[in-house]
Amino acid sequence: MAKKNVSADQLISAIISGIEDVKGKEINILDLRDIENTVCDYFIICEGTSNTQVNAIVNSIQKKVSKELKDHPWHVEGADNAEWVLLDYVNIAVHVFQKHIREYYDIEGLWGDAKSTVIQTSY
Repeated sequence: MAKKNVSADQLISAIISGIEDVKGKEINILDLRDIENTVCDYFIICEGTSNTQVNAIVNSIQKKVSKELKDHPWHVEGADNAEWVLLDYVNIAVHVFQKHIREYYDIEGLWGDAKSTVIQTSY
């Protein structure tokens, strides 16, 4: 569960770094704070090319956040099949998809009113 002394910016930075460490693709941050009745403040969405890479991204995020911030997700869902894994850090929900599942559910489209920030990667 999120610690009170960990800021959203610190957590977002650690999550993005964890994604980039294992070459996660198409990283997008949705800022939900200006939308009423949302379940959290931010979604961080990315994708991997296979269930192996999705699991690697999830593990990398958890290790990075644990090491840097001494924080852990409140809940993890979907790790068994690794097509869509949700890491719930209370105020930040991280969605790690395989490409075809991300396209099917179109989270960015469902939350089209959210401010979107695409993270450019160099790989």
